[in-house]
Amino acid sequence: MRLTVTTLHLGLGAGLLAVGLMALPMAPQAQAVDAPRVVTLGGAVTEIAVALGAEDQLIARDSTSTYPASVLDLPDVGYVRALSPEGVLSVAPDLILSERGAGPAETIAVLEAAGVEFVTMPDDPTPQGVLDKIDAVAMSLRLPAEGEALKAQVAAGLEAVQVRADAVTERQRVLFVLSLQGGRVMAGGEGSSAEGIITLAGGVNAATGFDGYKQMTDEAVIAAAPDLILMMDREGEQAITAEDVQAHPALGLTPAAESGRILRMDGMLLLGFGPRTPEAATALHDALYAAEG
Repeated sequence: MRLTVTTLHLGLGAGLLAVGLMALPMAPQAQAVDAPRVVTLGGAVTEIAVALGAEDQLIARDSTSTYPASVLDLPDVGYVRALSPEGVLSVAPDLILSERGAGPAETIAVLEAAGVEFVTMPDDPTPQGVLDKIDAVAMSLRLPAEGEALKAQVAAGLEAVQVRADAVTERQRVLFVLSLQGGRVMAGGEGSSAEGIITLAGGVNAATGFDGYKQMTDEAVIAAAPDLILMMDREGEQAITAEDVQAHPALGLTPAAESGRILRMDGMLLLGFGPRTPEAATALHDALYAAEG
C-alpha cells in the first residue's frame, strides 16, 4: 500500500511539475529554432528582406547583394548565376529566397533535393513588379504587416516618380550600355530592366528592335542617336569611362557623347527594381531634365 501511495504521490508531483513547466515562458533557444535560416540570392531580394526587418534571419547572401553595407558581413555564397551547391549548403539554410535566373539549373536541383525550401521571386521591371516582389518576400518570411507597410512606402515613391515622368513633354532618348566587349556595344533592349528604369524616369529607350541585352552594330548605335548614355558605375576591367565612350567609333558620334551627357550609376540601384527604385528613377529623371527644373 505504501508503495502504491508513494507511486501516486510521485506521479502527482511529476504532473504538477509538467504543468508548471508548461506555464513557464518559452526559452529563447526554442523561439530561435522557429526562425528560418535564410539565404538571399539577388541584391533586390536582400534589400527587401532587410527593409522588412528580417536581417537577423539572414545567414548568407550572393555577391550581388551589397546593400545595405551591413550585409557585407554575411558569408558570400557566390555569384547568383554561378552558384555551387556545396557553397550554399555549407551555411545550412532552411529557406532560400532567390531572384529569377539563379543557377545553374543543376545547382538548384541539388539544393531542392537536399530538402531546402527554394522560392523564386517575381521579376518584372515595372512599378507593379517592385510591389509584387515585396509581397512575395514578405509572404515567404511570414511578415505580412511589415510587407504592407513597406509596399505603401515604396508605392508612394513610385507614384511621385510617375507623376514627374507623365509631365515630360519632349522625352529624351537614353542608351544603356552594359559593356564594350571587343569594342562592340552591349545594350539594354526592349523588355530589359534598363528599359524599365528609363521609362519610369520619363525617358525613351534608344535601343529598339531586340529584346533583353544584346550587341548592337556600330550603324545601329549611331542611328539610335541617344541624348544620354547610361552605364553602371563599375571598377576594374569592366569599367567604362567617359573617355572610352567618346573614343568609340560609334558611341563617339552620338549626340550624348558630343555633348558629354554620360551618366554612371550604381548597378543594383539602377537595375535591381527593389525598394530604392524611386530613388534611382528620380536621379535619372534629374539627369535627363535638370534644365527643365
